[in-house]
Amino acid sequence: MTLTTEAAVRAECLQPGSLLPLVIEPAREGVSLVAWTLENRESLRARLLRHGAILLRNFGVEEVEDFAGFTAAASDEVMEYRERSSPRHEVGANIYTSTDYPASQKIFPHNEHSYSQHLPLTLFFCCLQPALRGGETPLADCRRVLRRIAPEVVEKFRRKKWMYVRNFGDGFGLSWQTVFQTTDRAEVETYCARNAIEAEWKEGDRLRTRQVRPAVATHPRSGEEVWFNHLTFFHVSTLEPIIRDVMLEAFAEEDLPNNTYYGDGSPIEPDVLDHLRDAYLQEQVSFTWQQGDVVMLDNMLTAHARASYAGPRRVLFAMADPYTRRDI
Repeated sequence: MTLTTEAAVRAECLQPGSLLPLVIEPAREGVSLVAWTLENRESLRARLLRHGAILLRNFGVEEVEDFAGFTAAASDEVMEYRERSSPRHEVGANIYTSTDYPASQKIFPHNEHSYSQHLPLTLFFCCLQPALRGGETPLADCRRVLRRIAPEVVEKFRRKKWMYVRNFGDGFGLSWQTVFQTTDRAEVETYCARNAIEAEWKEGDRLRTRQVRPAVATHPRSGEEVWFNHLTFFHVSTLEPIIRDVMLEAFAEEDLPNNTYYGDGSPIEPDVLDHLRDAYLQEQVSFTWQQGDVVMLDNMLTAHARASYAGPRRVLFAMADPYTRRDI
């Protein structure tokens, strides 16, 4: 028996009664994660589609290059981080740090690029240094999140969709030059026109964008419906209270760096937002990072978050398998 066969690993769910995540570990010494992945790629992807996330543990991943090799082996195409929403820096070819927000801040559950027309179907995380305390990356099954949401709330969002409003150039958040990776306003306008984004230039080289997206999506491979959006994540009420108060004092509502509405521009009711936040939090599954852990997740089936932490923490991030939405 070679060390690349299916029998070279063992797999079991992290928690009894929950599919999320599946934990895969080597069954014996000497199993190469990259070699095993190349030999069992279709089986790995089938498991990902069922479970939504896979935690690969104890495979000896120690360097950026180890992680990069796995992402290339496990996916069709590793992607550049475009239409950015959070600060990261690149540490390898299309390998980035996880979000560079202060350690004290939690990050609410979300699906990467749900606001974009072009999005990654697969995400990868790799822990090279776990935090001294906290710093978990909680996961939530978006099929189950959808089932937790009241039918009348889902139906209203099916009809109205949701709107994401961004303002650039007011001193908070990423600049439009960083988000669109250009300093040419014409390139930004062309990108927005091609991606169903309304762009409005304001005085002082400032920019406001609006984009209307569905709140519920159908997975292109499994055919399952999922709750797939950033409408809760980017709503001002989801910010931690201290940060929210600062933002509301500094900006008029229409000038906030990020905010969300129903697709027609009307406000989302506070009780609806509370209900949506609770649906995510009720479905969260968390695990303690170990050095060398790698997580592969289906970006449409599974939302991810970040807990606050203490001490140094180094978690890497990559996106792969580009998909162009047809429902916008």
